[in-house]
Amino acid sequence: MMLTDDPAVIDYSHLITTRPYDIRRVIISDLHLSADEPALVQAFLALVDDLIALPNLTEFYILGDWFDAWVGDDRYLSLTAVEAKQHWLTPIIEKLKHLSNQGCKIKIMHGNRDFLIGQRFCDLFHGELVTEPYLVSIGNKTFRFEHGDALCTDDKSYQRFRVIARNPLIKWILLKRPLHKRIAWARKIRQKSALNKTQKSMSIMDVNQQAVHKALKPVEALLHGHTHRPNVHEVITDNENNSTKPRYVLGDWRVINPDSSYQQVEAVIAVSTSTELEQKESLQLVKFMIKV
Repeated sequence: MMLTDDPAVIDYSHLITTRPYDIRRVIISDLHLSADEPALVQAFLALVDDLIALPNLTEFYILGDWFDAWVGDDRYLSLTAVEAKQHWLTPIIEKLKHLSNQGCKIKIMHGNRDFLIGQRFCDLFHGELVTEPYLVSIGNKTFRFEHGDALCTDDKSYQRFRVIARNPLIKWILLKRPLHKRIAWARKIRQKSALNKTQKSMSIMDVNQQAVHKALKPVEALLHGHTHRPNVHEVITDNENNSTKPRYVLGDWRVINPDSSYQQVEAVIAVSTSTELEQKESLQLVKFMIKV
C-alpha cells in the first residue's frame, strides 16, 4: 500500500481514542469484503463499533467496492431465516442498523466491483444508495465524492466495459439472469481483472490529469478511492496564479500479516472533525489499523 508522507496523515488504532466528540464524518472505500476474507470483515465490524461510540457522528460514507463482488441483492434477500442468521453479512447489517438508529446517515456508492448493489439491500440498515459525483460541504469547501474509476480514462478497455455495465438496461438484464449464472459471470470478471492488472502499466490504471481537472473545476476539493494509492495531492488548477485544489485518495483495506495468529488490517480513510470552539469542519486522511 502506498502511504503518503504527509504529516497530516495520522495513525489511528481506534477512532474512539482520538477526540471522539470532534468527529463528524467518516469516509472509506475499497474494502473488498467477502466470505473468503474474514479478517477484513472483522476489521470492518471493529470500525463500525468505533462509529457507534462516536457521539457526534452525522454521516458515514462507503465510496464503492464495499464488496469484492456483488451479483444482486437477491443473493442475500432470498435466504431463509435460518440461512440469514448464519450468513457473514448479517452481523454487518445489524451493526449498521444500530449505527443508523443512533442518527448517523449511512451513504453507499457503487464501485467497479459492486455496481449491482440496490436500494433494497441498503434498506436493511436504513442506508441510502447515492450516485456519483456526490457533492458535500465540509468547512468552506465543496467536496466532490466519487469512487474514482471514472477518472482513469487512459484505461480505454475498462472505460468501455464501465459504460456498458453501468447502463440501466444492461443492469436490468443482468439481474434477470439466474443467480448461479451471475455468480459464474462475476468470477470470470474478477479473473479477467486480475490478469489485466498484470498486463497493464500502473500509469494507465491511475487517474488521468485532464479528467481530474474537469472533476475539480466546479468544486474546491476531490475525494475518491479505486486506485489504491492513498495520498493528498495539490492539483494546480491555475498556472498563472499557481492556484491549487486538493485531491484526497482513499486506500484499500488489506491484511498486512496474513500468516500471523494476530492479523492486522490497515486502510487509509478520511475523517472530518469540528471543534466547539472553531465551529469549522475540516477533513484529513487517517491510517486506520486494527488487529483481528
